[in-house]
Amino acid sequence: MPTAIKRDKIDLSSVKKTKEFAIKFLKKIKPGNFVYLYGEIGVGKTTFVRFLINEFQKINKLEITEVTSPTFNLLNEYQINEIKINHYDLFRLKSAEEIKNLGLFEEIKNTITLIEWPQIIEEHPKDLIELAFEYEKNHETRSVKIRGIDL
Repeated sequence: MPTAIKRDKIDLSSVKKTKEFAIKFLKKIKPGNFVYLYGEIGVGKTTFVRFLINEFQKINKLEITEVTSPTFNLLNEYQINEIKINHYDLFRLKSAEEIKNLGLFEEIKNTITLIEWPQIIEEHPKDLIELAFEYEKNHETRSVKIRGIDL
């Protein structure tokens, strides 16, 4: 799991704060970025992704779609005008060998790639941003640490 310095820690202890973070984060990412999302089950990774994608759709005056975790199908794709967002969930994969068939690092020119449970990936692409979601002292207080981008 990535580490970040103390000032990179952002409080996400409410749905409102998670949405605000997603909107702010959206303004900083660009096609070609890979975003690795670390954290326990239920810590808010998919909720963050939902706010991020729905805000991007809203900005582009597109219909807001349902954004769910791709745990069972491994990948959900969202086309937002000329940009495609690939949302992967690698939770069920057991080896790095299984990743080779997914094409994670192909077609990155107009693509933003979001990957939950990236611990199994050995490759670290050039435009990598890492978000480490975590519970604080209790399961009601959450935060995220950022590496690879300044907000």
